[in-house]
Amino acid sequence: MSEAKEKNIPVHVGLIMDGNRRWAKERNLPSFEGHLIGYEKMKSAPAWFFPRGVKILSFFAFSTENWRRQPAEVNYLMKLLENAVEANLRELAKTNSYKILISGRLEELPGDLSAKCLKIIQETKTNSRGTINLCLNYGGRAEIVDAVRKMIKNKVGLEQAHEGMIKKYLYQPDLPDPDIIARTSGEQRLSGFLTWQSVYSELFFMKKYWPDFEESDAEVILREYADRKRKFGGNGG
Repeated sequence: MSEAKEKNIPVHVGLIMDGNRRWAKERNLPSFEGHLIGYEKMKSAPAWFFPRGVKILSFFAFSTENWRRQPAEVNYLMKLLENAVEANLRELAKTNSYKILISGRLEELPGDLSAKCLKIIQETKTNSRGTINLCLNYGGRAEIVDAVRKMIKNKVGLEQAHEGMIKKYLYQPDLPDPDIIARTSGEQRLSGFLTWQSVYSELFFMKKYWPDFEESDAEVILREYADRKRKFGGNGG
């Protein structure tokens, strides 16, 4: 038995990084400041989770619904995310041998951001010390719709349309489902994050905003997971 299983450490942790704008508003700061601090916390998170035995981190960075925000805010977020892909994630991958995955409708991203995403995915595909899955222009329903469209395009027959086949057409079919998903800011919903994959994920909601997230909060999430008994629809309790 692996050390992670012995200690009941989740293999895959999903993080919904919520509350950047409210964090800034409560401090009479522009929303950009909240996003910037939140971005810094996202960069730090792998160092808080991977050394503790987590293998995969999925971040909800930008949803398909976030395009409805003010253009100035969207443009700022796109620049932050482009910097993350071009500089910070590449440096993390190079220094720590992390694999970088980017999930979502990448073809709709502005400028050459889509090409940069595909490039870093290709560059890091053989890395194996940890996987960072950045959900960018991502929506859970959109992912399922895209999977169905690909199945129709590939003429998948009616008798072949089962769960395993649908999973094969998701953005990251090789990733295991998240063991636990944590959301900051006090909101208690998933907002379309990993809709297909989250059916048996443990859910954990934290009141603090994402810019206030610290290494001790990573420990809280892992401890919460360790204390739960997962049943997957079976008997007991």
